[in-house]
Amino acid sequence: MSSPADASDLPWPAPTLAADGRDPLRVPPNWTQLLDASEWHLNAAGLPFRQAARVIALRRVPRPAILLVVGHDFGDTTHAWGFTPGGGLLSGETPIGGARRELAEETGITLAEAALTGPVVERRALFTFNQVTCRQDELFYLTHLEASVGVDRSGWTDTERQVLDSLRWWELDELDAAVAAGMTVYPHILPALARELLDGWDGRVRHVVEH
Repeated sequence: MSSPADASDLPWPAPTLAADGRDPLRVPPNWTQLLDASEWHLNAAGLPFRQAARVIALRRVPRPAILLVVGHDFGDTTHAWGFTPGGGLLSGETPIGGARRELAEETGITLAEAALTGPVVERRALFTFNQVTCRQDELFYLTHLEASVGVDRSGWTDTERQVLDSLRWWELDELDAAVAAGMTVYPHILPALARELLDGWDGRVRHVVEH
């Protein structure tokens, strides 16, 4: 995964950083109250940065589907998007270990490490969340589940309950229609990628940059 000091984070010319090391144009002074400061740390560009891991969970029956979370920004329910289960890595945690932990916490699904394939996608993202411009590097792992596997949201934190609206299986035809109607999903290639991965991974890591 790329370094948190990645020079591509820097606009041209480079910003003058505030005394606390943040980019004052993109990161408010109270950013540690808006993001979990135990996961996010300022990088060389003055932006909160973290490494994360996610799981692309697919099933084939009764119809091809993908497990997605839909969430919204704090205080702005119109800024919503769909994404796969996952989140920031803990200190000393491996990406595949973080993917397994996040999947269990967010969905109640506990998998052995051998049940995850990949990483199948490496994503570098620059985005605004809760009025803060953030940089995140993510690795995505793949798993195929049976139709009998249920999901459980009881492990969601209070913060997650504030911003996460749903967790459910989306049939791929349904997802395609929703995206065509204006729904945002991350990464943007996810609907097409899910269909590519239904029969397994071809061994190629997809590299995605989204700003």
